[in-house]
Amino acid sequence: MTGYVPPPYAGTGRPGHRPAMGILGLVHPHRHLSARQIVFGRRSTREDSSSGATTTPPVSGKGKATPKRREAEAARKQRLTAPKTRREASRQLRQRRYEDRAKVQAALRSGDDRYLPARDTGPVRRCVRDLVDSRFNVGEFLLPLLLVILVLNVAGQVVLVSYLWVATILATTIDTTYLWWRIKKELRTRFPDESPKGAVLYGILRSSQLRRLRLPKPQVKRGETLPTRY
Repeated sequence: MTGYVPPPYAGTGRPGHRPAMGILGLVHPHRHLSARQIVFGRRSTREDSSSGATTTPPVSGKGKATPKRREAEAARKQRLTAPKTRREASRQLRQRRYEDRAKVQAALRSGDDRYLPARDTGPVRRCVRDLVDSRFNVGEFLLPLLLVILVLNVAGQVVLVSYLWVATILATTIDTTYLWWRIKKELRTRFPDESPKGAVLYGILRSSQLRRLRLPKPQVKRGETLPTRY
């Protein structure tokens, strides 16, 4: 004969007393849930199920960052990160200086006004550079002529050195005077509201440099007509 197996709630509570059955199942015989607890239990269950079902869709397509964009964002975040040590601050400062110098060097080669030094920025200075670079200047041959004069002087060609020295001075003076007048005329015509202060000397100093050594690099060829607007 099979022995009697008591139900799971047997032995709890008073003899002959059966636990109450609630909406959520068996209720402890000595603890009855209130209506508010039952409602909140339902609500929390629904919120858990809804939060578990909600998932974040993967970002793809147009919103996905390209490798270059991702690298740029990472570099920007790294620059914005405050240094924690003095060594890290020095390293970031050196990195920023290196990047600034690289931008300036690139601008000196390409003529980009955004990163040029202050003395070379602006449409007035660009116009002066183009005016000087579009013509032959005696001043740019002054250094080679001086070297020739020095060699002839060492060789004992005193008379030839004298004539060549006088010719060099006259040619340089005449060409510099004409360039000074030409620069002022162009600036008055193109930039009537701008002051030419410093621009004339800027152009004369540039004309005394060899063309291949000028910075910023020439952007026009010899004999080329200047742009209409700057």
